[in-house]
Amino acid sequence: MTRACFAACIALLAVLPTVASTQTNPRNCGPRDAVLARLADGYGESRQSAGLAAQGRMVEVFAALETGTWTITVTDPAGLTCLVASGEAFERFDEIAPIPGSDS
Repeated sequence: MTRACFAACIALLAVLPTVASTQTNPRNCGPRDAVLARLADGYGESRQSAGLAAQGRMVEVFAALETGTWTITVTDPAGLTCLVASGEAFERFDEIAPIPGSDS
C-alpha cells in the first residue's frame, strides 16, 4: 500500500464509528458486490489499496487511473459496503521520499 493511501486510511479510522451509523442510508451503503460493480461500471474504478480497521472492517481505496476519480469505502464483516469519500485527481505513489529537515 502506498504511503499516501495508508495515510488516508489511517485518517479514516477516526470516522469509522460514524460510518457504521450511516448504514441506514441506502444511497451510501449496499451489498459489496453491487457497490463494486457500480464503481467499476459507472466510474471505471478498481481497487488500489486496502487495510483492516477496527471490528473487522475493511477500508479500501478505488480509483480510475485514466480519469483520476477515486472512492474510499468501508465494508463490515457482513458484507455491507459504505461509501466514505470520493473525489478527483488521484495519483499513485510507489514511495514518498522524506522532506529534508523533517522528522518523517
